[in-house]
Amino acid sequence: MQQTTQFGIYLNPAQNQVVRINSPYWIPPAPEWVLLTPEVNATLLQLRELARSQGLSANPDTIKWGSIPLREG
Repeated sequence: MQQTTQFGIYLNPAQNQVVRINSPYWIPPAPEWVLLTPEVNATLLQLRELARSQGLSANPDTIKWGSIPLREG
């Protein structure tokens, strides 16, 4: 299935939020969201370290879990 290549954890650097995507319900749009890791079971601590090492967040220690938007209609 092609969509599984889009599964993973995405970071919104502007909001300093991450979301876990493991279904095709909603795929975060670029450029607002960046695929941080394809590992859907990564911990928040690991995600903060990834964001730090990739230079994706000015303050990675404040990254928090977000939620995917509800579908309209």
